[in-house]
Amino acid sequence: MADFVFRINPNIILGSYTISRLGQQVKEWGTRYMVILDPFLNEAKLAEKILQSLIDRKIESFVFAEIAEGNTSRVIERAVKLAREGHIHGIIAVGGAKAIHIGRAVSALYYETHDIYTFVDGAVPTTASIPCICIPTTFRCTHCFTPVIPVTDSRSNQLKIMKVQNSVCKLVLIDPNLMLSLTENQRATLSLELIGLATEAYLSQRANFFSDMFVEKGLEILSYALDGSPSLEISTPEEVLLSQAGVMISLATASASLGLGSLISMGIYARYHKSKSLVSSILLPYALEDAANYKASRLDKIAHLLRTCPDDINGDEAVKSLIEYVRQKIAKYNLPTRLKDLNLTVENLSLAIEDVGSVDIMNELPRSMTTDDLFSFIKIAF
Repeated sequence: MADFVFRINPNIILGSYTISRLGQQVKEWGTRYMVILDPFLNEAKLAEKILQSLIDRKIESFVFAEIAEGNTSRVIERAVKLAREGHIHGIIAVGGAKAIHIGRAVSALYYETHDIYTFVDGAVPTTASIPCICIPTTFRCTHCFTPVIPVTDSRSNQLKIMKVQNSVCKLVLIDPNLMLSLTENQRATLSLELIGLATEAYLSQRANFFSDMFVEKGLEILSYALDGSPSLEISTPEEVLLSQAGVMISLATASASLGLGSLISMGIYARYHKSKSLVSSILLPYALEDAANYKASRLDKIAHLLRTCPDDINGDEAVKSLIEYVRQKIAKYNLPTRLKDLNLTVENLSLAIEDVGSVDIMNELPRSMTTDDLFSFIKIAF
């Protein structure tokens, strides 16, 4: 097996009300920050709480919230320009994947002199990054722990995977209270996306004992959040369980790799701005059916971790119970079951598939796949 190398970076703080100590945590890296803020936090009246912690510690900050367009190269370019003009010491990125990706990109490119498209097209930053503190408001923070950032190329609306320095993110602060504002639909799609991410890490060619350990514990905790504990000993609130499961599964995917569903959902999001977690939830049962042809024993294990079948059921029956479990969750929350339900055409999807086929992560899928294979898969889910 390949050598296993583990670096404790970034630091992780997870707990209720940890956001109230944000100012205390970031003082280590400076006293002037650009806060990249998901606009919905203003609507949910959470932004004030986040910024108050900085004000109380006399830390200067200004807010960049023009991210409705997503993590596009154009938005990142604008944010980098404002950050440099503000002579900041670091970035605080608060929100979902868009805010986190933009924040990490600004941190990585702050001292660079080359045009952003130099890096979108494959160059790696050679300067030091400035500290980035990531505060996710969803139950997954997959790319916080990796040296890559998904970016939408504004010139073509294509998905690009931008390589950055290893030490961009200094702290991931996870406060489950920030996730209480998620709708039932959002919680459902994010939970299904977590199952998908865990499955991808578990089936990955790069899976290792470390990623397996986090997948298995993460899925066990996720099952408590989704279906309750088999005993009365666990009384942890659902949002805390989801946050714990999310950070474990995110660490697993960073140590292993993303897979089929995540890649396609990122490509569709870049092209058509369809919710990544919603697309992932639609693709999940089809991805499981595909994986059953070559990784059935691993899916058997996942089925038992999620308690989708009795302990004495194994093999094909366990795998079928897992797929049925996912489909029942989709039906329970009245989620779309086909990509065509998102007003996408086969022609739309073929463009997204071409984009996905050109990224490096394709080489890390559990089995070798061409763009023709991807298109055959997507037609089944259409």
